Amino acid sequence: MVGPVEADGLWSDLERAGSARLISFSDPPTGLRALLVIDDLTLGPAAGGVRTRAYSSFDRGLLDCTELARAMTVKCALAGLDAGGAKLVVFDHPGLERERAFIRLGQLVDDLGGLFRTAGDLGTTAADLAAMATACRFVHTDEAGLADAVARGMLRCLEACAEVRGAEVRGLRVGVQGVGVIGEAVARAFASAGARLVLADVDGARATRVASALGAEVVAPESIVTAPVDVLAPCAVGGVIGPSEARALRAFAVCGAANNVLASASAARELTERGVLFVPDPVASAGAVIRGIGRSVMGLTDPTPLIDALGTTAREILRESLSTHEPTPVIAERRARLRIEQARARRLAGAE
Repeated sequence: MVGPVEADGLWSDLERAGSARLISFSDPPTGLRALLVIDDLTLGPAAGGVRTRAYSSFDRGLLDCTELARAMTVKCALAGLDAGGAKLVVFDHPGLERERAFIRLGQLVDDLGGLFRTAGDLGTTAADLAAMATACRFVHTDEAGLADAVARGMLRCLEACAEVRGAEVRGLRVGVQGVGVIGEAVARAFASAGARLVLADVDGARATRVASALGAEVVAPESIVTAPVDVLAPCAVGGVIGPSEARALRAFAVCGAANNVLASASAARELTERGVLFVPDPVASAGAVIRGIGRSVMGLTDPTPLIDALGTTAREILRESLSTHEPTPVIAERRARLRIEQARARRLAGAE
């Protein structure tokens, strides 16, 4: 008799993340290799960006995909959206013929019939999205509009940090790590509110250009996390704050648009113990998905009230953390899961 099949690494990764669906895409003629993790569909179709990266292994790509998909579920639930979370990662490698590969990816995503809605993410260019959109009805290519939506939500969350601290945004010294499309929009929004900016980017010329336009200071990328600022806004890659960085931070708050800012749960605990305010990134960076899903799925002509409500959510989570000494990501996850569980219970009750 054949016994039950034990979960190997692939299934274990999905089980640890709580994700139910994994779809792999392969197209040898174009070199396309991609993974789509759909984390949850309780509230509606799954939303998540396309990340393109030269992963060192399949396992690393899968881990990134599952973690980001889970964060998107939390993000959509906290934002009040009728959507679940997902993530699509494209494995970048020398044999990838980008334009043809992204057209093919668009065809494959379109075949899902709207179960998954997507936009850009780290490593995916405007040209990649445009190619994908030629064959897919469910990809958002309005890069500037989505970036502005993220910036608006980030500003609301920065205002929440200032209020909880008993300060004002005007005059705050804010360090923005990464000034790509999203980071530049965030920097401009902060500058317009009167914040004094310190910028860093691995592309020094880009950092200098944005700084010149905004009257900001530029520092080396390796020094921005521990720079003498009031608020740190990571807007590039994730995992930039581990326990050692959390101990070395000089900022009183962290509020960033990057996905999965913290490298570990221990980093969140370290920030909490030090009294450093941390706006969970599923709240801080939710502006883009609100704009996309609010219009395409929920039929909202103006999703800005939902974007502005991110400030209220951030304020409530920060204050609860200060009173309970629980890390803010724990509080955010609990709130999101409660909304999902309530929706699932209503669905089951309606089916009876």
